[in-house]
Amino acid sequence: MRNPLSDKIVTIKPSGIRKFFDVVSEMEDAISLGVGEPDFDTPWHIRDEGIYSLEKGRTFYTSNAGLKELKIEICKYLDRRFGLEYDYAHEVLVTVGGSEAIDIALRAMVNPGDEVLIPQPSYVSYEPCAILADAEPVIINLKEENEFRLTAKELREAVTEKTKVLILPFPNNPTGAIMEQGDLEAIAEVIQEKDLFVISDEIYSELTFKGDHVSIASIPGMRERTIVINGFSKSYAMTGWRLGYACGPQAILDQMLKIHQFAIMCAPTTSQYAAVDALRNGDGDVREMREAYNQRRRYLLYAFKEMGLPCFEPYGAFYVFPCIKEFGMTSDAFATRFLQEEKVAVVPGTAFGDSGEGFIRISYAYSLDNLKVAIGRLADFIGKLKKEQADGSRP
Repeated sequence: MRNPLSDKIVTIKPSGIRKFFDVVSEMEDAISLGVGEPDFDTPWHIRDEGIYSLEKGRTFYTSNAGLKELKIEICKYLDRRFGLEYDYAHEVLVTVGGSEAIDIALRAMVNPGDEVLIPQPSYVSYEPCAILADAEPVIINLKEENEFRLTAKELREAVTEKTKVLILPFPNNPTGAIMEQGDLEAIAEVIQEKDLFVISDEIYSELTFKGDHVSIASIPGMRERTIVINGFSKSYAMTGWRLGYACGPQAILDQMLKIHQFAIMCAPTTSQYAAVDALRNGDGDVREMREAYNQRRRYLLYAFKEMGLPCFEPYGAFYVFPCIKEFGMTSDAFATRFLQEEKVAVVPGTAFGDSGEGFIRISYAYSLDNLKVAIGRLADFIGKLKKEQADGSRP
């Protein structure tokens, strides 16, 4: 019998996040700090709009690119919040989550052998999506001393004649790093000089705790080079509704729409109607959730300081990325032992790229009560490791 599998897909490793999530789901009294999913319910007024759309029988396909009303509201939102202006009819595409937008943007933009620059640590899907698009992923290893920001020097050193696309993953999962106006202006110079394009994943744009989020598409000369990807999962606690969007130049969006048409048809109709209400009436919900996340963020940083666990201060998303190098263990070994001994799941930094070695990702998209219990166990675990080091019983 012939091998039924694609050689390319077989070489792609499964997500390193799911490994620990699957284990903890079957472990009694275990706490997971591993999944990047808001613990908030979708706000009631958004759910009500989805329910109402079902009651009114709005269960048919929408246009491939999405509901006109939703695309208009997306444009109003991006202009209101980030100063970005798009034509709803030609420069907006509603997708099944931001993940689909990343996938089809790459497939629409690269040819076999083109290089895609991927700063890491970063979201687990970028590299596999580049491979599936027949591109060559080129990793830029971000550094803790730079607060895991991408610098112009790092970008310039990574560019070759084959480079076509830079993925810009800020605010960042897993580090919580952000890029500010000056950071973006510096790399925008390199992008324009080297004639590159950008896929800017801004799914955590509303979860910025130091000033307002800045999109690289707002930098002069960058709008025509940038696909902005965003969605509703993180900002509005709508993960299960599976709704995102991409905005950018019509020439690129037209080709993305073509892939979307053949692979998906359209994003879920009920979700689209609910999202219209989210954009019109959800600013207050976003503020409340952001304030709660920021309280949790500050609590974790204080707790790490108290237990002597080094962690740079993250100003975005809902993750912290503490350093565990002092214990002489790999990130995977640390996370595995922590789960086995203290029944708390975190994610090894290496799930997000080799440069994540020596770090773990902790999500604070969980209640403060759960965080306090889990961090108490982490403090006990850290104390145990330090005692072992002092006794010389473990490396």
